[in-house]
Formats: sequence, C-alpha cells, structure tokens
Amino acid sequence: MIKNLRWVIVFLLLTLYMINYMDRVALSIVLPMVEADLHLNPEQFGIIFGAFFFGYAIFNFLGGLAADRFGPLWVLGAAVALWSIFCGLTAIATGFWSMLILRVLFGMAEGPISAAANKMVNSWFPKRQVATAVGFLSAGSPLGGAIAGPIVGLLAVAFGWRLSFVIIAAIGFVWLACWVYLAADAPEKSKRVTEEEKNRIAEWRREEQASLNGVVAPQRSVWSYIRNPVILGTSFAFFASNYTLFFFLSWFPSYLTKAHGLDIKSMAFATVIPWLVGFVGMSLGGVLSDFVLRKTGSAVLARKLILVTFLGCSAMCVGLSGTVTTLTAAVALMSMSLFLLYTAGPSYWAVVLDNVDKNNVGAVTGFLHLCGSTAGMIGPVVTGYIVQSTGKFDSAFLMAGCVSLTGAVVVFFLLRESRRGPAVSVPSEAL
Repeated sequence: MIKNLRWVIVFLLLTLYMINYMDRVALSIVLPMVEADLHLNPEQFGIIFGAFFFGYAIFNFLGGLAADRFGPLWVLGAAVALWSIFCGLTAIATGFWSMLILRVLFGMAEGPISAAANKMVNSWFPKRQVATAVGFLSAGSPLGGAIAGPIVGLLAVAFGWRLSFVIIAAIGFVWLACWVYLAADAPEKSKRVTEEEKNRIAEWRREEQASLNGVVAPQRSVWSYIRNPVILGTSFAFFASNYTLFFFLSWFPSYLTKAHGLDIKSMAFATVIPWLVGFVGMSLGGVLSDFVLRKTGSAVLARKLILVTFLGCSAMCVGLSGTVTTLTAAVALMSMSLFLLYTAGPSYWAVVLDNVDKNNVGAVTGFLHLCGSTAGMIGPVVTGYIVQSTGKFDSAFLMAGCVSLTGAVVVFFLLRESRRGPAVSVPSEAL
C-alpha cells in the first residue's frame, strides 16, 4: 500500500507544481495586454516581476521552518489557499502600485511550496529514491509552464486578462480538496498504511540515520548546515540556475513578441516547446542522479557530476540564444538550455536530502530556495533595465549565461567528499 500511496503523493505534488507555475507565469503571458491596459513600461514590469520574489524568498525559509515544526501537510494546504486568493485578486489591479503589492503577497504565499514538498519526500521515501521522487514532482513546474501558454493565452483572448486570473485561481482550491483527503505528513500518520508497513518504515529510518555520515554530519542546529561549504556552494549554484530560469520565466514571452513580432496567441504556443523539454529534463534528471549514485556509491560525486555538466552546458546555450536572429533558432536554443537546466534540478535538492537530518530538512531546503529566489528579485529587474536602456535582449541573454557558468564553477570546487566518506543508504527493497 505504501508504495502506491507515496507515488500518489508525488503525483499530487507534481500537479501542485503545475498549478504553481501556471499561476506564476500567467502575468508574463498576458504582459502585452496588461502593459496596454495599465500603461506600464518594461522597467516597471521588471520591478513587479522582482517584487514577487521578494515575498517569495523570505517565505522560502520561513515556510521551511514551519514545515519542520508543523508538518508539510497543512503548510502546503495554507500556502495553496492563500496564493490562489492573491492570484484571483490580480484581476482587480489598477496600476503599478496595486500590481506590485499583489505580487509581493502572491510570492509570500507561494514561498513554502518547495521546502514543504521536499520535507514530504524526506518523510515518505528512502534515500536511494529521493532524487527520482523530487525530479518527478518538480517536473510539474516546466509542465505548468508549458500548459500556461495555451490555457492562459486562450482565456485572455476569449475573456480578457482579468477574468483569466480568476479562472486559474479556482483550480488551486480543487487541488486543495484532494490534498487534504489523501495526504499525510508521514506514512506513520496515514490511516492508509498498515501497522506492518509502519514497523518496517521505522526499521529503515533507523538504518538511514545510522548511515547519515556524508559531507555534512548530522547536527541539531540548522545554522551548522547552512554554514557548511557544500550547502553554501550548492545554494549559489541554485541561485545561478534560477537567474536563467527566472529570466526565461519573466521575459521570454515578451522577447518573442518584441524581437520576433509574435502576437499573444502565437507567442503562447511558441513558449510550450521549451517548457515541454524542460519537463523531460526534470523527469530524467532525478533518475539519472540516483543511477549515478547507485553506480558510484558516492552521493557527492553523483550530484556534482550532474550539476557541473548540465548547468555548464545550459550556460553556453542561453548565452548563444541572444545572438541568433531567427525565431526557430531562439526557441531551439532556449529549449536546449531549459532541458539542461532542469536535468540538473533534482540534484540540488538531493544534496540536502542526502546530508541533512530529517528535523532540519525543511529549513535547509528553504534556505537553498531562498538563495535561488534571490535571483528572481535581481534577474528580472536587471533584465528590465537592460531592455529599457538598449531596446534589445542580447546583453540580457549573455548576462544569464555568465551567471549560470559561474554557478557550475563554484560547485566544481566546493562540492567535495568529506573524510568520513559518502552517505549512502540502501534500505529494504520491500518499501
């Protein structure tokens, strides 16, 4: 029963990530309509996009602390309810300041999602499967980005941009009802898990705790983890990765309309391709990371190999994207960049889940996400300034590529084995 239930929870989290990204990128999709309606310029929209991540980043960490203390079930439930409300309220925005405030509140509500989801995976899965599970659930993000273009674009064309936000907000409440009915903080707390399975779960938890002796030793203080060079290096690499991701998330639809002359409907469908290949990359990334772990027996080597290779190659692709002149080449290069970026994605979280004790997983994951979200505050604003100043996007693409390449270099030097050896645990296959 537990095998099936844990993957049901992963599926629910995958759909949550889809809804999360659809809600988040909706404003990017309808940006030309909103610009005309509210009379906003690219620099103002850069600030609005960055404002989302101001609230988001703060609650990445606070949400992680809350998940550690109160459990991920209700932390996620409260987050979904609140961000759906603020997403719907976007429909009443009247200008720069109202849109800015709503995006900050929207970001605050979305903040806990990743830390709470990773806390859920840590509670339900043995360590030999954590990257696979995180990869599958996180694949909902690019899939949400893929469906956002057609869904939000067609809704906006049919009903106007304001009503489209109300409709997509309602989807969150449907998900919330399913979540409360099916999920639990841990298998031990689920009424659907048998007593025999709970006893076996307790056994593999003891095995994993005994083997948790990798690059970061188990400690009681969350700050002892955060200060460790491995966590700091991984956090910076996640910042670098997210700089490119949020550049794409915030500005690529506008780039397609301004640089290549696409209308909203055509642009909405053109953005599907990069998100779909990102979905494939994220789904494969966790499986690939766990495969290398099983082959090498080294958690650090497995995660490092994936991060350096795929983040570095993604940097080159996004840097070249700004130099091409055709729509096909631009979409192809950004698609390849997102595929590589997302393939690396599960390994960031796996570094935390490999090496941090269960009582601090939420907080350390939240810190990692806070660092990544800082890129969301900086990247869109820098891009908006570049576009406003130059009238072009090529320098913004090059900037994103350089930041990602720096992240790959930092991981190469800071992610190392400890003298104790890697933390590898292979509990009973029966669970």
